[in-house]
Amino acid sequence: MGEHRLNLSTLVFSVAIIILVSYSAKSQALKHSPRFLGKLATTGNHFAPPQFHYETRYFQQRLDHFSFSELPTFSQRYLISTEHWVGPQRLGPIFLYCGNEGDIEWFAQNTGFVWELAPRFGAMVVFPEHRYYGESTPFGSAKEAYKDATTLSYLTAEQALADFSVLITDLKQNFSAKDCPVVLFGGSYGGMLAAWMRLKYPHIAVGALASSAPILQFEDIVAPETFYNIVSNNFKRESFTCFNYIKQSWNEITSTGQTYNGLERLTKTFNLCQKLKSTGDLYDWLESAYSYLAMVNYPYPSDFLMTLPGHPIREACTEMVMPMSSNQDSSMFPPYEYNYTSFQEECWNDYGVKPRPKWITTEFGGHDIHTTLKKFGSNIIFSNGLLDPWSGGSVLQNISESVVSLVTEEGAHHIDLRPSTQNDPRWLVEQRETEIKLIEGWISDYHQKNKAIFDM
Repeated sequence: MGEHRLNLSTLVFSVAIIILVSYSAKSQALKHSPRFLGKLATTGNHFAPPQFHYETRYFQQRLDHFSFSELPTFSQRYLISTEHWVGPQRLGPIFLYCGNEGDIEWFAQNTGFVWELAPRFGAMVVFPEHRYYGESTPFGSAKEAYKDATTLSYLTAEQALADFSVLITDLKQNFSAKDCPVVLFGGSYGGMLAAWMRLKYPHIAVGALASSAPILQFEDIVAPETFYNIVSNNFKRESFTCFNYIKQSWNEITSTGQTYNGLERLTKTFNLCQKLKSTGDLYDWLESAYSYLAMVNYPYPSDFLMTLPGHPIREACTEMVMPMSSNQDSSMFPPYEYNYTSFQEECWNDYGVKPRPKWITTEFGGHDIHTTLKKFGSNIIFSNGLLDPWSGGSVLQNISESVVSLVTEEGAHHIDLRPSTQNDPRWLVEQRETEIKLIEGWISDYHQKNKAIFDM
């Protein structure tokens, strides 16, 4: 019976295997650590030919923006296009995408919404790369940059936001564009950065579209089982049988792994690049696969990760301490209680870094977010699809007239930022139209206020 059930599980898992076939268990992130799509942008540099035209440039950034220490600078890569920019005389806007944790070209090619808006607004487009990723690596190499806490200490969201702010300030000076409004865009972790940058640097940007941005997935703000419950519900809504089978499969994997040559059989069955050292490695691998499937459960075929059909489920470090757990009753994943001590030990053993679980909410807020943003925030769009497991940690209600939440029942991970297609459902077209109107309002308000100041 064990062999029979294992063969059946191979069929159930086939789509997930296709997505992560190039991953080995060794290459996975820490157990129950954030699974942003940016992780997949670091697995290689083999990209399709660019769909959009841009120049690749480099900017010398300070390693530490918040001290007087004379530290080495590093070269930050950024992509820029002035093809549709109407220039400073007409106060053409600047659209800046907040780079995620991966190669910036990957994000540029998968954020068609920004490129498609540029001609309509006469905008310059800028995609800065996040420090420590892609070609923007300090200390000469990734090996040196990720060596220990000494070199990793400059890999923070605060430093990344300062990078973006310094870069855009320099660009505005060089292009004589001091009065040109800046609009921020970002998806997933990049969406978090876009929202935080609007709050921390309101003089730099007039507004931010934060898509699939889980800014509340910290400490005790949302229930730690939220993420895995949403992933499980995505499978359940397509097939209750599939949900139950996956839930039962974990015991089968454990049983098989304990037999003679069991780990070798599992390695071959799941087409892994390296032999499993434990069934726990396979658990982590499959949890990531299911999570990514839920995140890219788009209603049309896509090649965001690899070539996938529409509704793929139907067809088949240092600061971001996001508590995760799995509930036995509501989740298809093995029961798991979040244990900060264990998480801390893994961070220290793997990276020589001790995480700071409360720093993000101290620096950027999160508790009682509605009151805070209502008092101090403006011009932010939080867009989310309820199929996206990260939506549970985002803002899902309107906070004020200018801090709004756009929620779609069928939406997946920052689907609104992806290039438009002929297969876009009506709700997605309408969502983007709403976003465009709001952005137009931000820019119009900016021009009116500038004009009033000038007239005075």
